[in-house]
Amino acid sequence: MKNIAATIAISTLAATGVEAQDERRRVAPPAVYDVAPGLGHFTDGVLFGEVWERTELKPRDRSLVTVSAIVSTGKTAQIGGHVRRALDNGVTPAEIGELITQLAFYSGWPNAISAVMETKKVFDERNVAPVANSEAARIELEAAAEAVRTATVNASVAPTAEALADLTNRVLFGDLWQRPDLSARDRSLVTMTALVAIGQPEQLPFHANRAMDNGLTAAEASEAITHVAFYAGWPRAMSAVPVLKGVFEKRGTATQTASAQTASQGASMDLQVTRANTNPVPGPADYFTGEVRVSANYKSTEPARVGGATVAFNAGARTAWHTHPLGQTLFIVSGKGWVQKEGGPVETVGPGDVVWIPPHVKHWHGASADEAMSHFAIAEAQDGSVVTWMEKVSDEDYGKGRAID
Repeated sequence: MKNIAATIAISTLAATGVEAQDERRRVAPPAVYDVAPGLGHFTDGVLFGEVWERTELKPRDRSLVTVSAIVSTGKTAQIGGHVRRALDNGVTPAEIGELITQLAFYSGWPNAISAVMETKKVFDERNVAPVANSEAARIELEAAAEAVRTATVNASVAPTAEALADLTNRVLFGDLWQRPDLSARDRSLVTMTALVAIGQPEQLPFHANRAMDNGLTAAEASEAITHVAFYAGWPRAMSAVPVLKGVFEKRGTATQTASAQTASQGASMDLQVTRANTNPVPGPADYFTGEVRVSANYKSTEPARVGGATVAFNAGARTAWHTHPLGQTLFIVSGKGWVQKEGGPVETVGPGDVVWIPPHVKHWHGASADEAMSHFAIAEAQDGSVVTWMEKVSDEDYGKGRAID
């Protein structure tokens, strides 16, 4: 009898332990089980028990996606819990603040201000100090791609809404997208999430391409949409799928591992030929001095991260000082040019010359004072960034090239 009693006691304790463990795993509030037990089952068993555990997105990324979906759809009652989870998953207070700032432009100021009020409660609860603007270097957008984007906005938006075109170029991309408080890759992930969550798939191709240029993989983009289905609804996620599929197909990208994709590229991808003088646009005045034309801009497909363009400088034209995170190669096509690293001599270059600029070396390049020059420039992206632009080259520094001619 004692053995039977002991067995019953042990079984009871074991059962109680399992039930307690199940209770500890629950995320859904008790009220959910009282009113909608099926919802409780899907919340704990599928959303948090399965989706949040998938490795295709890191927990930090899932928090970025979740908070973005909630903020952009104005679900303020849910913000506090997911801001806490985001902080626990490694998202910094500054990144949360910048996420909300980004979404003010993509889902509206009212949603962003409401999100700030709820987030402030969590920050106060956790004794988070007031967030200050970062003093880090601003994110520099790739000049050739920006020139194309600016020209497109000026051609398609400015004739109808001139002020909107100006604000798009000057504030949205000229300021917001360059703020260092959120990486280019994370900023793209946040923006993509908002577009899906608020049902704006027509804006998705540009931002999905931008996201992958900024370092988001196809598998991560696919998983982000899957995650959003739970927070913005299946219809909006399903509407985004064919749009994203089109982006993948045009880029020759699939949601497979990089090694598998590389192995299959030879059989499944076509050659890409970018013709000379394709889409010529003026070099942005913020980054160049004098008359400059950028054409034949191209970007490779994943897993490669190289891109380039042909840049033609009129006599006297040159870049501003700048650096590249992974270096840059210049192939001189025609004319006579000058190139200089900070603190070094001005070098003369001509057709057939190849110039290698190591990573993070501050430099400039352009035409000589009396002869135009054209080169093809190639650089690799690191975390979505290919260049950091700095101050313009003064006439005095540029004039030092005359001494070598």
